[in-house]
Amino acid sequence: MTDFLIKPVATRRERKQFLELPWMLHRDDPCWIPPLRQNQKELVGYHRHPFYDDAEVQTFLAIRGRQPCGRIAALINRAYNRWNRQEQGFFGFFECVDDSQVAAGLFDAARQWQAERHITSLRGPVNPSQNYECGLLIEGFDTPPYFMMTYNPPYYQRLCEDYGLLKAHDLYAYWGHVDMLGSLDKKLAFIPDAAAERFNIHVRPLNKRQFRADLEMFLDIYNRSLGGTWGFSPLSQREIRHIGSAMRWLIVPELTVIAEVDGQPIGVVFALLDYNERIKVIDGRLFPFGFLRLVTNRRGLKRVRLISTNVVPEYQRWGVGLVLLKALVPKVLEWGIEEAEFSWVLESNSLSRGSLEKGGAKRSKTYRIYDWPGEDLS
Repeated sequence: MTDFLIKPVATRRERKQFLELPWMLHRDDPCWIPPLRQNQKELVGYHRHPFYDDAEVQTFLAIRGRQPCGRIAALINRAYNRWNRQEQGFFGFFECVDDSQVAAGLFDAARQWQAERHITSLRGPVNPSQNYECGLLIEGFDTPPYFMMTYNPPYYQRLCEDYGLLKAHDLYAYWGHVDMLGSLDKKLAFIPDAAAERFNIHVRPLNKRQFRADLEMFLDIYNRSLGGTWGFSPLSQREIRHIGSAMRWLIVPELTVIAEVDGQPIGVVFALLDYNERIKVIDGRLFPFGFLRLVTNRRGLKRVRLISTNVVPEYQRWGVGLVLLKALVPKVLEWGIEEAEFSWVLESNSLSRGSLEKGGAKRSKTYRIYDWPGEDLS
């Protein structure tokens, strides 16, 4: 007999408990970074977010006595299922005390909810999809995550695997220091110059006067460039506009590079400052004054996350990504950046992994996406 209850979140009080559980579990962990509170409300579906124009979610709490001790969200991403021609269910926003029975109850609840909708598979964690934060940290617990990357204590892996979840795919984070630039393989140096000359590539930063249009252009290239990768589904136009609006005040135009051929964008890379040290100080609260503390004196931030290097399919494998990175290096040095994380990279993306490793980047963290292989609960 269990001493806890699993229940669907239904009331305002339960929503608050769901959102605040990570603080209860992790506030004393020096590597944990609180989420931005308003953003979290949107991503779990408690406030309007365009992801849920084409998706469905139900959140669950585990309650022991009067206190929450675990949470999970069951998700149906219809855009993913149409794109991949699957009937795939997902889970996300998983948090739990170190208790396999509580974790099993949460996974059971998510699977039962999916089964009632005639879906028997379960994949995650995705918060709420692979286009946002995703993956369970299984290696690299000694340092805090970079901006918009997940974190969890080591025992979460055991909770997932005790239940019977199996590895579906791993995602890697690579770390680099500016001092490594001097040791780059000289054999690779000719590739970006040759590619730029071959296609007459012009590079430019993100245009401040057409900031929103350029940002939405990047997200469009993101959609076009990743169509054949594992686990991908495209962002909708409303998601693109929403993300563009939300990211506008976080992106530094000087740390972006757009590659163009005949005036048409073919690739883009941007380095996103690692705001996590400041998010920890403001405890995830942007209002009333947290936002100002986040963006004031951004030159004081010396770590960046290379969040994406994307090239449209017809120019892939021709060295355009290296053209973008070569153009970004002087901008990073001028800013005074000291460390960078390249994340995340699919384990199946041998081209990107090989390029990073040849360049001296070190694999620093591994995140895992799990699948449920078991029986139908319907």
